[in-house]
Amino acid sequence: QVQLVESGGGLVQPGGSLRLSCAASGSIFSINAMGWYRQAPGKQRELVAAITSGDSTNYADSVKGRFTISRDNHKNTVYLQMNSLKPEDTAVYYCNARVTTRSLNTFDYWGQGTQVTVSS
Repeated sequence: QVQLVESGGGLVQPGGSLRLSCAASGSIFSINAMGWYRQAPGKQRELVAAITSGDSTNYADSVKGRFTISRDNHKNTVYLQMNSLKPEDTAVYYCNARVTTRSLNTFDYWGQGTQVTVSS
């Protein structure tokens, strides 16, 4: 089994910054792509940013230039640095990882979600 544990959410004023972390643990052989998704009330879950094992990145248009995704492969951890936050960034943020387990099966895993609220 593989677990993803997120941290770093909270309440921040517009224009502020937050850094989310997501650490993977368990029966991991390798981690392929990792990413962050978010879901606001009444809306579908959407991709925010993703990063491959080769450090190629992809961002939603709405966060380009404000958010930065990175990963530490030694720690099996992915980060999301969020700057210039806007009220419309308010959502539950979920970490996702495509993991090849020690039994050499590949699955997508999800974290439990962390709330980000941008409000004055």
